Amino acid sequence: MEAMLAVAIGLLFGCGVYLMLRARTLPVILGLALISYAVNLFLFASGRLVINAPPIIHADIKHYTDPIPQALVLTAIVIGFGMTAYILTLALRGLSESGDDHIDMVQKAENTSSTQVKKRH
Repeated sequence: MEAMLAVAIGLLFGCGVYLMLRARTLPVILGLALISYAVNLFLFASGRLVINAPPIIHADIKHYTDPIPQALVLTAIVIGFGMTAYILTLALRGLSESGDDHIDMVQKAENTSSTQVKKRH
């Protein structure tokens, strides 16, 4: 079970990095989301989850689960969803303003500076 979870985390992280290396806005946003999901699974796995064990410590109970990783993951999911919605809104605004969703700002800046140099001469 641990090997399958490790492979799932690695696959999510690898796909997220691949998507972040794309030159379009939407794949970068999806890559960030996949990386955040991989981190959430990693945090969940680091909590050593115990099946059918309560998160409250009693004198009668020998095995319990740690509620802190679960609370961290729940908080990370909510914050990640809000940030993804905000970044997606910014990307859609940028698409409507420029008409293009490429992220290669260096190439656009070089083209702009070369046309300005040509206009001066």
